[in-house]
Amino acid sequence: MLKSLTIRNYALIKHLELSPNNGLNIITGETGAGKSIMLGALGLLLGKRAESKVVWDENQKCIIEGVFKVNAYDLKQLFEHFDIDYEEECIIRRELNAKGKSRAFVNDTPANLDFLKLLAERLMDVHSQHETLQLGSNDYQLSLIDAMAGNQSLKNDFQKAYQLYKAQHKIYNDLLNDSREMTKEADYHQFLFHELDKAQLQVHEKELMESELNKLEHAEEIKLRLHTVLEIGERSEINLSQLLKELLLHITAIEDYDETYASLKERLKSLQIEWSDIRNELNNEEMRVDVDPEAMLACQERLSLIYKLEQKHGVNSVEELLAIYDNLGDKILRLGNLDEAVEAAEKSLKSAEKAAYEQAELLSKSRKEIFQSFSQELQGHLMELGMPHAKIEVGHQITALSSQGIDALSIAFSANKGVAPQTLKEVASGGEFSRLMFAIKFILADKKALPTLVFDEIDTGISGEIAIKMAHMMKCMAENHQVITITHLPQIAAKGQAHYFVYKDDSADTTTSSMKLLTGEERLKELAEMIGGKEASPTAYQSAKELMG
Repeated sequence: MLKSLTIRNYALIKHLELSPNNGLNIITGETGAGKSIMLGALGLLLGKRAESKVVWDENQKCIIEGVFKVNAYDLKQLFEHFDIDYEEECIIRRELNAKGKSRAFVNDTPANLDFLKLLAERLMDVHSQHETLQLGSNDYQLSLIDAMAGNQSLKNDFQKAYQLYKAQHKIYNDLLNDSREMTKEADYHQFLFHELDKAQLQVHEKELMESELNKLEHAEEIKLRLHTVLEIGERSEINLSQLLKELLLHITAIEDYDETYASLKERLKSLQIEWSDIRNELNNEEMRVDVDPEAMLACQERLSLIYKLEQKHGVNSVEELLAIYDNLGDKILRLGNLDEAVEAAEKSLKSAEKAAYEQAELLSKSRKEIFQSFSQELQGHLMELGMPHAKIEVGHQITALSSQGIDALSIAFSANKGVAPQTLKEVASGGEFSRLMFAIKFILADKKALPTLVFDEIDTGISGEIAIKMAHMMKCMAENHQVITITHLPQIAAKGQAHYFVYKDDSADTTTSSMKLLTGEERLKELAEMIGGKEASPTAYQSAKELMG
């Protein structure tokens, strides 16, 4: 329920505050005074796109704020899903600047328009010309039938089954597409895999081979240098081993004279041991190094293969080639198992599709059971609204499974005797269509948990006793819902529990729209002028009193 509405700096409205009654609220005023402007501002609260041109004073922000009482409408889960703080009094605010930048807040928390629209659907039902066009759509007509039949539980069950079906459908299609793509590339992947498999690459192999080739290419020089070192250090007449022995002999002779000499002796012994190790290793290396052209050629060929494979796959190491090898192996293995996966996914898809169809058939059965009573109830209300020959027919066809089920509806309407019903898309708008729309709203009022209903001149094209009957029906709706009605008819305006008057204020340099709550004589005067014009006669005043009851 809307507790208060504040509009600042929007179109012709400089500042407006409205605290509607819990029951039937009437808004009247001259054409162009700004009644529809107020609805436009309300639309921004309901998540509609904003336009910068509606900002009245470009130096200030346009702010529209609504306070809604929401504790009775089970909205906590919706708030939690969007991570918005839940309060029993929900404050929705839209801000708009002259550059077109718009921001939305719910309970002082920034909110996106998706959340705002979902929230608005649960808070208000606004009749508009756009909705009149929607009435001809299959989805809208299904929503009417579902509301009439109380199908929410069946719809929830179907939606769960349908979403599972869609998820399985995606899994199946993805696997199928993967299979097709992989099959196209299978031969090439197989070739690459075998090429790498044949190479039998080893981790760090390239570095080891490069080091080995470097030695093979310089084997003669290496062998010569090693031989020379051994000749100088060990095999010559005066060699390093002999020199170290003599040095050790002389230092041993004086080691008792000072600790320093004893330390030097130990260091010479270490050097002697170290040289012995070096000499042995030099001998081993000299024996191991061979000038081997065949080994060098084999090493060159192996490295050439590695370099070519790296270039082919666009990598710089054997480790990366091995990773590609593993990946290709996985793809080949997956391709081998993919047919089984596709078959399993297809089986799951068929099972999910069957379950979705079963739920859709239950929903369809419930819908069909309500067609006749829906038509009869709607015809009954249209009769009350002065259309005794109105006829409603619900056409139905089974269609392909969709998010709405398997039903395609075509509600046909005729207002006149002897005229065959036509689909709502073909029926001309006007008074008859407005009454049809109102009768539908009247039926839905008790079927859907909508705190606030807003009617924008839904009484177009009617007058007299029909207007009085519509007013009584609105008052009946207002017993369980907050109703806000913009009207030009005194018969409807007289039944309101609160009457607001919209007018243009030309007292300043710029014309603005304002609104005030009418009470007592002010309201009587407005009703009389709605009946008899600005110079309302005593008869008009008397008629106004009679309408007010």
